[in-house]
Order: sequence, then C-alpha cells, then structure tokens
Amino acid sequence: MGKFIVIGERIHCISPVIKQAMDTRDPAPILKRAKEQIDAGATYLDVNIGPAEKGGEDLMKWAVQTIQSEFDNIPLCLDTANKKAIEAGISVYNRSKGKPIVNSADAGDRIENIDLAAANDAIVLALCSKAGISSDNDERMGYCQEMLERGMGLGMEPEDLWFDPLFLVIKGMQDKQMEVLSFIKDLADMGLNSSGGLSNCSNMMPKNIRPIIDSTMVAMAMFCGLTSAIANPSDLRLMETIRSADVIKNNTLYADSYLEI
Repeated sequence: MGKFIVIGERIHCISPVIKQAMDTRDPAPILKRAKEQIDAGATYLDVNIGPAEKGGEDLMKWAVQTIQSEFDNIPLCLDTANKKAIEAGISVYNRSKGKPIVNSADAGDRIENIDLAAANDAIVLALCSKAGISSDNDERMGYCQEMLERGMGLGMEPEDLWFDPLFLVIKGMQDKQMEVLSFIKDLADMGLNSSGGLSNCSNMMPKNIRPIIDSTMVAMAMFCGLTSAIANPSDLRLMETIRSADVIKNNTLYADSYLEI
C-alpha cells in the first residue's frame, strides 16, 4: 500500500457538537472538524452517523455531499450500522480521490457488508471476529480467510479488504497486545492490508498518557506491517510518529522538512 493511511476519526455522532450538527443539518461544525483533520494529515475521513435507524439515508447523503463538495472530494469511510444509509452515501459519493470505505464487516451478522462493498466497488474494513473478541490468532485467521474468500468470490481484489485484528484495551488486556501485533505481521506476510481503531488500546487511560500509548502502539504496529488506522490526526505526537515511521520504512522520501509535508 505504501504510505501509511490515517482515517480521521473525529466526525463522530458521539461528540455532542457533531451530533447536534447532524441533527440540525448544520455544516459548519462538520466542515471545521474535516478541515482540522485534513490539515493535520488525514488521508480519509471517517463519517460515523451511529445506528441512524431513522433518516439515516438522507443524513449520510447530506454528510457525504457536504464534506466532499467543500474539500475537493476527500475520500471517506462511511460508518454506520444502517446498511441502507451506507448504500445511500455511496450513491452520491465522488470517488475521484479514492474509493469509499465501508465500515465495517465481520464474519458474523455483518458479513453482508462485504457483499455491499463488492457490489459498489468499495473498500471494506473486515473485523477478524464473529461474536465478540476472537480468542486467539488461529480464530482471527479463520475469520480472515472466511471473509477473504467471500470477497474474492464476489470479484473483489484482496487489497480492497482491510483486515482489522481489533486493537484491545491495554488497561485490562495487557497480556493480549503482543498477540494482536503478531497477527498484524501474519496479515502483512500474506500481502494483506490491515487497519483498526487505534485509540481503543488507550481507552480509560488518563488524557496525558493516551497520546504516548497510541503513538508507541502505532510505531510497533507499523513495524509489524499495519497499513492504516482509524485515529486522531489532530494528535501531533501520533502524526509525527507515523511520518517518522514512514520515512524509516522507506514509504516516503526523507527531507529535513518531512514533518511538514
């Protein structure tokens, strides 16, 4: 895949400001968050409208058109449990700067999101789980193979399935972290792309510690072959770490100004 892909996580209905903007169709707060993340180095923007059981289709269409029309068709990751809302978003999506990402499928109830991605020439985030957290890497790999076969059977290219090992909360699951990193390396050795919600690993930690943990985890995961992450691009320490790791991995050409590029 080359240069590491950051999917900006900050357009999320869990934020009171963003939720109100979505409810009232006020573009200003959403465009502000979008600009902040793009300026900070995000490649994609995640647009999370939540379950959106009522009005989800119209909301996703509005969000996609609002963001893409303002920022030269920035590529988006469409994030909702409402399958029809994802389809509606794709129907108005401008893919001139990149395919849409469907967030997300798994090997259980959401496996049909792979079908949705295949039918719409989209990328899909594929969680290597079925019901809850996989017990070990053998289980993760079984689900990975199941989803890979389904996608390829529908005509998808393997590079359009981005496999998510599920980053686990360190505070409570400290003994599982090296297992997750090992699985990322297994995916890389198979030539597969990988992604995941990076900030999960620092959940419940003090605010001053979270950027340290997130940046350390992303460096270790990139060394193992992680190709993208859903993360906060406004975290300067994190973005400096990603840019530096890209230089060390020879994904980007070194220049004294590499942090500013």
